[in-house]
Amino acid sequence: MKKLIISIIILLICCSAMINISYASYEEPIKVATSVDDVFKDADDFIKQGEDLQSENDENKKELSSTLDFLYNLLLGIGIVAAVIVGTLLGIRYMIGSVEEKAEYKETLFAYLISCVVVFGAFGIWRIAILIIT
Repeated sequence: MKKLIISIIILLICCSAMINISYASYEEPIKVATSVDDVFKDADDFIKQGEDLQSENDENKKELSSTLDFLYNLLLGIGIVAAVIVGTLLGIRYMIGSVEEKAEYKETLFAYLISCVVVFGAFGIWRIAILIIT
């Protein structure tokens, strides 16, 4: 068993080394400026590259924000529908039930209210986190 664990660790180390080597081969070569014009041109290219990356990041943030908004609204809708259905069923059972059943349903209603607070509180926290991130 120890040999298996050691061989897996060695395999993971080798794989990570191969990944690092493959990333290292894609690095850009070092540029050497031979004149002042080359220095300014390289500086302008550097600034342009940063602006391009910033615009890509802005587009990615918009896509992420729209996806998270869709997922938030979908899950919130499912939570609301589930809460309404369960609340309706518990209410009907409470109205129809006997005195002993009503006492049991009161305990269930208390747990139902706590679960609603937890679910919708989690959605509120998620919404705040989305607003902070994006």
